[in-house]
This record gives sequence, C-alpha cells and structure tokens, in this order.
Amino acid sequence: MADYLDVAEARARRGMRLAISAGFPGPWGEAAKAIYRLKALPFAMVRQVVGQPNDELFAWTGHRNAPVAVWDDERPRTHWADILVQAERLAPEPRLVPADAEERLRMFGLAHELCGEEGLGWTRRHELLVDMHAGASAPGAPEAYRETFRGLASRYAWSVEATGRMRERTFEIVSLLAAQLRAQQRAGRRYLLGDRLTALDVYWATFAVLIDPLPDAYCPMEPTLRASYARGEVRTREAAADLLAHRDFVYREHLGLPLDF
Repeated sequence: MADYLDVAEARARRGMRLAISAGFPGPWGEAAKAIYRLKALPFAMVRQVVGQPNDELFAWTGHRNAPVAVWDDERPRTHWADILVQAERLAPEPRLVPADAEERLRMFGLAHELCGEEGLGWTRRHELLVDMHAGASAPGAPEAYRETFRGLASRYAWSVEATGRMRERTFEIVSLLAAQLRAQQRAGRRYLLGDRLTALDVYWATFAVLIDPLPDAYCPMEPTLRASYARGEVRTREAAADLLAHRDFVYREHLGLPLDF
C-alpha cells in the first residue's frame, strides 16, 4: 500500500499534493499519478476515503471526491483536463499534449470519450451501480452502504432505465478507440495518436481497469471489486482486445508495474 499524508500534513506542505482514493485503482487518480511520474514532477499523495464525508479535505479544497491536485497556493484542480494542462505548464517535458493543433483537438476529444461526462469512466461506473443497487435494496443492508449508493447514483444520474443506453455508450467508446488504434497501426505508428506517447495513451491505460483489470500481481484488488469491473459485455471485451494489448505495452514501456495505490 502506498504512503499517504493526512490532510493536515498536506496543507502544511508546498509543491504538488494529490488527494486520491486510498486503496482503489481509480482511473482518474491513476492517470494523474502517471502523468506526474512521466514528467518527473514530485508529488505527495493525500488520503481520500471512498464513501466517507472527507470533511477535512472539503475544508481545505472545497471537494470531497478524488482526485484533487493542489500545487502550492494555486486553486485545487479536480477536472482531468485541468490537471493535465497544469502538469504541462509545471513540467513541459516530456510533452503529453501534441503541439500540432489538429492532433491536440483530436487528443482532447478522444480523451473526453474516456474521462468526461458520459465517457468510459462514467458509463462503466453507471453500469457498476446496478450491482450496488441490488445490494443497497436488500433487506438489512447497512445504512452507510445505502447512503454511499445514493451519493454515487446522484453523482452519475443513475437510473435502471438509463443502464442500457450506458452499455451502448461503453461499446461505442471502445469501438471508437479501437478504430483509432487500427488506423495508427496501419500507418506504422505504435501509439494512439501521432508518433509518440500522449496523454491519450495514459488515459486509456488507466481507464482500461474498468473493462479488464490487470492481473492481481500487478494490480491487487478486492475480489468483489475485481469481479464487478470484469463483468462487462463480451462484445465490449472482444472489441477491446487490441486496446488491452496496447494498455499492457504502455504500462510495460512507460508507466511501470505494479500499481501502488
């Protein structure tokens, strides 16, 4: 398990402090960590506890969820694109946002399909809430569990009726990324965009956990959570086959294993 600062310790420090969900491979948090490490930008991890009010974190940053990135006295960043742009400013090399305007537009557009509202992180979380709904609805379910479900359901605008549409969105997003990878491969390129690693490769590698988690030796997870993440549609996993091989390449060559969260 990684080392975490408590909020009081983090507030007393300078530099980059990153609040992330302790013990969970949350894709947004893992992406932020990967970006900082690629840029050799030192950062301290701050404990955020899933399902808890995180009042101290809220008092400091105005946010209860993770990730939250705080650099010196600048305003806290929580949006994936804000975290990326700030990192590009603080540590310009290696560049993870393309210099070419057309490639940059395409990168942010495709990254939104992974990280943004109704992107892959959103749609898969929406699907996972089906399992939580069943547990929260069961007789004798702990009130804390029910409250956690209600909070997540509100955050992701969850409903039973919307679940089918979210499954279709998941398949659409994976198919879009798979087509992008195939086009790059036909052009003799190894990455999802251009001829070098970009943030898009990082986002795909970290968000792929929601479809097919890395083996337990590299990404130790609570068994129930692992089973939920892997319980997606067969057609989506089949569409993601080449993308998952690309995920493995990105971790092996650039991000490093095992994960430490």
